[in-house]
Amino acid sequence: MAQPHKTPVVFAPWENPTEKPLIEFKGVTKRFGDFTAIDNLTLNIYQREFFALLGPSGCGKTTLMRMLAGFEDPTEGAILLGGQDIVPVPPNKRPVNMMFQSYALFPHLSVWDNIAFGLRRSDMPRDQIGERVQEMLRLTRLESFAKRKPHQISGGQRQRVALARSLAKAPRLLLLDEPLGALDKKLRNETQFELMDIQEKTGTTFVIVTHDQEEAMTVASRIAVMDHGKLIQVDTPAGIYEAPNSVYVADFIGDVNIIEGNAKRIEGGIEIHYAEGAAPIRAMTDLDIADGQRVSYAIRPEKIAVSSEPLTDRANHARGKIIDIGYLGHLSSYFVTLGNGQKVEASMTNARRLSRRDFTWDDQVCLSWTDTAGVVLTR
Repeated sequence: MAQPHKTPVVFAPWENPTEKPLIEFKGVTKRFGDFTAIDNLTLNIYQREFFALLGPSGCGKTTLMRMLAGFEDPTEGAILLGGQDIVPVPPNKRPVNMMFQSYALFPHLSVWDNIAFGLRRSDMPRDQIGERVQEMLRLTRLESFAKRKPHQISGGQRQRVALARSLAKAPRLLLLDEPLGALDKKLRNETQFELMDIQEKTGTTFVIVTHDQEEAMTVASRIAVMDHGKLIQVDTPAGIYEAPNSVYVADFIGDVNIIEGNAKRIEGGIEIHYAEGAAPIRAMTDLDIADGQRVSYAIRPEKIAVSSEPLTDRANHARGKIIDIGYLGHLSSYFVTLGNGQKVEASMTNARRLSRRDFTWDDQVCLSWTDTAGVVLTR
């Protein structure tokens, strides 16, 4: 008997107008003297989200987190948690915990006692503390390290101890300030998936501050890209990457080619005339763009094919010379200079071994891509 088909459940409470946010920033501004760190910011974060605040140093993401934790008060506006204004509520009275990059573990206490520390100072009955600590040890796979001191375990294990301690009191909201910054790349990649697994099991809302685009793209349900105290775009990782709303976001997330030109309306889209003598770029867009309007065109390197001759099933073609190759193991990036001097990066998966690859330095090649591969931007 055939099994009934199950439609996968998509987690997207922000698309449901009846869903109430867990966290609401309403017109929040934070000034330090004459400097505006957060500028009239409005943002909703929903229960069970793994939400990332992403941006360069000084963009305001840490200030936003510190206001959630209660370490800073907004100059203007309101911050609501579960519908309650939490601005007057002191940090130790909020159902919020914060995990710092340094982990801040007590070196003289065992792993077990580090996790139990906050519980012993809470109103949890003493006979329940041991069971809760054991639950946290199981969740973070630290049972066999319970009696060790922090200096006797690895950096990744210390990170999990800090996470277990932060989750022990079952906060409604956990704030993570660059939590993986002290780990090496391989361990950081492994730990990202552990964090996602733990967040899903506990159902706790996580808000992470990071400047690492790859980390945010991996762990987050949604990302807020920030700059100079403002939200530039809030969307899912796929939305941020595939449909950036500005040159700033396109350039900040991953590798991208940005080509500027003048638009001309055609049936079903536009042509972008970017260089004299070069074939215009054909692009699909829903934007209302006038003839002659200056636009930017963003296209990711992996959307561009490199070949000896134009690929006839692609709407766009450009010829150029390979001036550099970046070999990254799983893929190679080809940096191609077009006839007008425009430099374009195209990347291809290394399905063949090195000795059998087709192109090398100074080769003349053709770049091809579809009319839906890139994004037209007006800001």
